[in-house]
Amino acid sequence: MNFRLGESFISPPTTSESINHSHGRHARSSSAIPKSLASLANEYRRLAVDCVRVLRLEMQLEAIYHMQEMTKREYVEDQDAEDPDDFIISLTTQIARRDEEMAPYITESERNYIFGGISSVAANASIKALAQMKSINLLGVQQICRNSIALEQALAAIPSIDSEAVQQRLDRVRTFYELLNLPFESLLGFIAEHEYLFSAKEYLSVLKVNVPGREIPADAERRISQILGH
Repeated sequence: MNFRLGESFISPPTTSESINHSHGRHARSSSAIPKSLASLANEYRRLAVDCVRVLRLEMQLEAIYHMQEMTKREYVEDQDAEDPDDFIISLTTQIARRDEEMAPYITESERNYIFGGISSVAANASIKALAQMKSINLLGVQQICRNSIALEQALAAIPSIDSEAVQQRLDRVRTFYELLNLPFESLLGFIAEHEYLFSAKEYLSVLKVNVPGREIPADAERRISQILGH
């Protein structure tokens, strides 16, 4: 068999072979695209979840940062204030602004998750702050209660947030600080009835802080410890 220079040793494919070969390439490309898109979609979903978690952590840190101001402030007041403390106004303003910014892009359930941890962080910080206070009076107690009410209202304004859980956590703060207004015998009665509402350390911090006009017997700590079983 004679071949001219440049002539292929392999005969060109038939029309049907060419079509089948082209179809195979197309089929492989078509199947590869959805797989690639699915992988990309999963990656974006994971990223979205991470973003929501970061936003929740950021708002909790914001709350911690603002609530630290309680330990730097004196709560011995000489007149009844009308407004919450400046750090509470700043925090509630921040909450409202962030929620407004997120609303067009983040679902209500996700916003509930992002802002839902603030009340717990703020409540714990408020209760722990008493141990670092030297003195507090009746008007100081009222101011702290006013702060917790303002924070509760700010959080309750967020759609789909668990308002009942927020109220329970911040009610606990108000109950805790109102113990400072009780005479010692009434405080003992409350502790006997609500032994597990607060920890022993928290009950003792109520006892140790100076409240002008409140009389505490010398054996007060021993009597409270007996009730708590310590």
